[in-house]
Amino acid sequence: MHKYLFLLNIYLFSAFCSGAQAQDYPSRAVRFVVPFPASGGGDIIIRALSQKLSERLGQAVVVDNRSGAGGNVGTEIVARAPADGYTLLMANISPLAINASIYKKLPYNPLTDFTPISLVASFPNILVVHPSLPVSTVKALVALARTKPGQLTYASAGAGSTTHLSAEFFKSQSKIDLVHVPYKGGGQALIDLIAGHVSMYFSSLPGALPHVRSRRLRALAVTSLTRSSAAPEIPALAESGYPGFEAATWIGAAAPAGLAQNILNRLNTEIVDIMRTPEMRERLISQGAEPLTSTPEQFVAYIKSETAKWAKIVRDTGIATQ
Repeated sequence: MHKYLFLLNIYLFSAFCSGAQAQDYPSRAVRFVVPFPASGGGDIIIRALSQKLSERLGQAVVVDNRSGAGGNVGTEIVARAPADGYTLLMANISPLAINASIYKKLPYNPLTDFTPISLVASFPNILVVHPSLPVSTVKALVALARTKPGQLTYASAGAGSTTHLSAEFFKSQSKIDLVHVPYKGGGQALIDLIAGHVSMYFSSLPGALPHVRSRRLRALAVTSLTRSSAAPEIPALAESGYPGFEAATWIGAAAPAGLAQNILNRLNTEIVDIMRTPEMRERLISQGAEPLTSTPEQFVAYIKSETAKWAKIVRDTGIATQ
């Protein structure tokens, strides 16, 4: 009998301590893991969000870039972290919705190892080429590629990224032969494209737009169904001979599975409020991104629908499993 009372007291004490920690949240710095290198489109947005979130929480929110394996490395780190609200994830379309169809085995379960908090933003990709490539339209690029089968290269932010799938979908639609050059993130892909080491890249719009405006890159088209309000002079692929062509990257905030409800509520409220401020909306829209918000439940449903959608695209394009 004494043994059971002792175990009950231990359980009640642990529950009390856990509840007290949740009530005091946050009492120290919060780590926001971005599973890709710095300077990519998602990284740019999460850094802006983290700055505002730090002001609201009264604690530092530190961005920690942990790249590798198409976002799987950083995403696994968060899946294995304590569910105490001090480790957050930049939830990304690749590791949470696409990679299950690209990789034979993932080191985490996208649907059960995380607590989705809220969507944050989405942005189209933009087809950009090095200025030395003698093309200024999608039609001219396709014509050039057909005269040089297997000679033009395209960068990607890694296998399974929307930058990869956009290019593969474009290849299949236009019936051209391009060589894939995968990188460990969008920032590195942009650096090599600017240096002329690759021919083209379906970059995130926020990542590439500054380089287009400085004329270090030439933009041919965006992958949204209509033109972006941030760069209305750039046509959409859908109006350039590829009707219905659409590919967008989305990001959100998530935590390890089992996050306490009051911490989840706090983080969702703060993130949603930040993303709805005129300052944040204007900042993202000017960069070519669309601010998004959701309830945790809506985010879960969205991840499930995106997983099904991209599984079909992976099958249709015949991308090899990693």
